[in-house]
Amino acid sequence: DLYRKVFVFRKDPSDAYVVLRPRLEQPLHNFTVCLRSYTDLSRPHSLFSYATKAQDNEILLFKPKPEEYRFYVGGKFVTFRVPEGPRDWEHVCASWESATGIAEFWLNGKPWPRKGLQRGYTVGATAAILLGQEQDSFGGGFDLYNSFSGEMTDVYLWDTGLSPDKMRAAFLSLRLPPALLAWKSLSYEVKGDVVVKPRLRE
Repeated sequence: DLYRKVFVFRKDPSDAYVVLRPRLEQPLHNFTVCLRSYTDLSRPHSLFSYATKAQDNEILLFKPKPEEYRFYVGGKFVTFRVPEGPRDWEHVCASWESATGIAEFWLNGKPWPRKGLQRGYTVGATAAILLGQEQDSFGGGFDLYNSFSGEMTDVYLWDTGLSPDKMRAAFLSLRLPPALLAWKSLSYEVKGDVVVKPRLRE
């Protein structure tokens, strides 16, 4: 149980990562991914990377610079520009629905203007899901200068688009619906220099 715990990615740049094992039986037509991260990196870094054999950027949350997030589905991406605030925990949620191609992005419990991405696409089910590295091949092909360094917690993946109330609940760490990946019951494997530690503050 990772309640009130964090993954600390200690090195910069780093070859370390965490493999996540979801309960995933079928392809995704809708999904929401949420996580909380804390870093002082100003270089590009990958937060959440979901690759299939056909597409290495099937789902990717990537931060090319402090004032920008990129959200990939099926190899295409949309950009969300964010204010460069004080260095602190940032909570992000990104959701997508195939029927409309609508991509939603929430930062610290607030929605950004919605964008269009990959309408009609289907996300493959046989996936390698990694925290802290960006995959250029299935389960590998890392560029160390896209690695994450810092702390990460509250990682979730749902096979639905969350409602605005649930998006805000995720930010506030309130009760959430059952998920394919849930922080409180996460099935994971650490590869390299990543340490599980208690959170320093709420």
